[in-house]
This record gives sequence, C-alpha cells and structure tokens, in this order.
Amino acid sequence: MHSLSFFFWCGLIAALVGFWWQSDKVRSFAYGHALKYCREQGLQLLDQSLVLVGVKPVRGESGGLHLRRHYRFEFATTGETRYRGWIELYGVRLHRLEVEPHVLPGTETDETLH
Repeated sequence: MHSLSFFFWCGLIAALVGFWWQSDKVRSFAYGHALKYCREQGLQLLDQSLVLVGVKPVRGESGGLHLRRHYRFEFATTGETRYRGWIELYGVRLHRLEVEPHVLPGTETDETLH
C-alpha cells in the first residue's frame, strides 16, 4: 500500500505538469494576439518570441479568480530600431496590449540634405 506522501508528491507533480501545459497554451494565445496586432499596424514582430514577466492571481470582470499573465515582446517598424510591447491576459482572454511610441511605417522622412 502506498503512503500518504506518495499521493501528495504524485498530486503535486500532476499539478505542476498541468500548470506548465496550460501556460504553454496561454502563451500561444498571447503570441497570436501580438502577431495579429503587429500585422494590422504594419509592424514586424521580432524574434517570434514572448517573454513572460509576471503571473499573479486577479479578479476578472465577472468576479472570478484568474491568473494574470504579463508578457513582453519586441517589434520594429523599419527593421532597424527595436521597440517594446506588453501584453496582458486574464486566463486566455486579452486584457491589455500596449506598445512603446514608435515611428509609423511609411512616415519616415529623408532629412539628408542634397
């Protein structure tokens, strides 16, 4: 017969694997939102990666408890300068997406004197 500690450790391992699997799915949602935003704005999402910068429990609009995941990503307008963006999800729902001030594509002016 198994001891109580065996079931505790099995449960803990199962919970960690489940959290990792769910986090990977949420990261895919965040990446999709960032990619869609960049495409709509004519921006280039760089390195095709997001960096998780924080996770904490929060109350959603309906009053339910969710995990707030905060990601950082980088994008470029012309391919030369990197800018930062942030995306925040409550569960798998997009809560906020922000980007640093940047030069809009196609609005650069040639200031070189001829």
